[in-house]
Amino acid sequence: MIAVNELALSFGDRSLFKDVNLKFTPGNCYGIIGANGAGKSTFLKLLSGELKADRGEISMSAGQRIAVLAQDHFAFDEHRLLDTVIMGWPKIYSVGKEREELYAKADFTEADGIRASELEAEFAELGGWEAEAQASVLLSGLGVSEGLHEKLMKEVDEGVKVRVLLAQAIFGNPDILLLDEPTNGLDLDSINWLEEYLIEFPNVVIVVSHDRHFLNAVCTHTCDIDYGKVRMYSGNYDFWHKMNSILVQQQKDLKRRNEDKAKDLKDFIQRFSANAAKSKQATSRKKILEKLELNGILPSSRRFPYVGFKPDRGVGNNVLKVTGLMRSFEGERVLSDFSLSVNPTDKIAFVGHEHLSKTMLFELIAGESEPEAGDISWGQTISFSYFPKDNTRLFDSDLSITEWLKQYTNSDDETYVRSFLGRMLFSGDDALKPVRVLSGGEKVRCVLSKLMLSGANCLILDEPTNHLDLEAITALNDGLIEFPGIMLFTSHDHEFVTSIANRIVEICPGGVIDRYTSFDDYLIDKQVSELRDQYYHGHVIAEI
Repeated sequence: MIAVNELALSFGDRSLFKDVNLKFTPGNCYGIIGANGAGKSTFLKLLSGELKADRGEISMSAGQRIAVLAQDHFAFDEHRLLDTVIMGWPKIYSVGKEREELYAKADFTEADGIRASELEAEFAELGGWEAEAQASVLLSGLGVSEGLHEKLMKEVDEGVKVRVLLAQAIFGNPDILLLDEPTNGLDLDSINWLEEYLIEFPNVVIVVSHDRHFLNAVCTHTCDIDYGKVRMYSGNYDFWHKMNSILVQQQKDLKRRNEDKAKDLKDFIQRFSANAAKSKQATSRKKILEKLELNGILPSSRRFPYVGFKPDRGVGNNVLKVTGLMRSFEGERVLSDFSLSVNPTDKIAFVGHEHLSKTMLFELIAGESEPEAGDISWGQTISFSYFPKDNTRLFDSDLSITEWLKQYTNSDDETYVRSFLGRMLFSGDDALKPVRVLSGGEKVRCVLSKLMLSGANCLILDEPTNHLDLEAITALNDGLIEFPGIMLFTSHDHEFVTSIANRIVEICPGGVIDRYTSFDDYLIDKQVSELRDQYYHGHVIAEI
């Protein structure tokens, strides 16, 4: 258990938390939500002890072990993957390390023998003999192949490091587990594995995430950070969303009633304050008016951008035909004889482990690179707009946001561009910031603005939810559900894929699986699972 009592924290004049009182108990998973900048990650740092509060107390039961998802992906570069995972439980790692160093001594003394005996007993009691096997199971569950387990962290790519650090955090079943954006960098299979693991986890889990499906799957409680307060609700994210909608409406209704009452009181006071017969009543109403809270209800700090895609023209019968596409990257074949026909009502989600293949395909059909072989043919009525996974090159400029976006519109009216940016949460001086210094989420909102201004009837989107907060993801999700055109997209957001796609395409090393179905049905389709296994193991028996 971990308890928070009268917690308060300020940075300069800004009060981030005040009078926070919460209790987190074993067997529950607590989702921490709130607008960007509300203090979600800071709250986890307070719980872990990395930051100290100005006031209040954070207490845990005696002897409990707390584990935190590490954010520094380079801190363990000189360690094996297996050792990095085991380091998540410092006690078992240090005992094992001391034991190894002791046995490696050239001049092993009698005192060393006594110490070695003590270490052996402690190592066995902690479960040290099973540590590597358990670390290996965690890594495999998170999609790290056994062939990588003995490698050094500096020898593997960023995606593998993310998984290793997550395995490190959950290694050894800590009493309190703090996870800040644990699904970042994970594919859908790894996210599903993590969901199942956390659902069965017997201790306290406190997690910050922008993945709605993940929060709904694992959370028993939701903690909402808004204006320095942290309010806990029983239930997952969807339950909180429904409850919050009801509470917000109740607050609006209360405020409107109070404003109406205040108006009546002011009218009475103004009419009768000079009337001797009714002066007492006027004075009484003046006291009531002073106590009436008109500004006591703060609006939410959450801000939802406006996202809406309106095509300039409809979609014809001929959309896109890809035939025999071939492409390699750094000597490795990523697309081999790939073919695809896109139909006028398609909203295609490209899923699976072959992330480079998907990105390369999108670059090819968007004209960003050339195929080694094959043909790409767009229909005459189709205009497309492309959202790249890596948008860095688009912002290599000293232009302001307003100047940058004006490049992508036919309008010379700066007021129009500024009003458009305002709906995308770039208001006032924010719209004058140079694009070079924008955060990841701000850059994504800029690219989405560019796409909205394009009037395209086909959208090619490679991980468009990366770097966005829950509010922006929800707005984008709703905007794409309403979009009447064609979509080809990738995403690790389960809810996003489920709510939009009507066709699923998975590129595997041995072939392509293509199904007109919902994503949830695709995941449980046994024929799809069998074919995927065949494609990945190189034993393709027959098409289904």
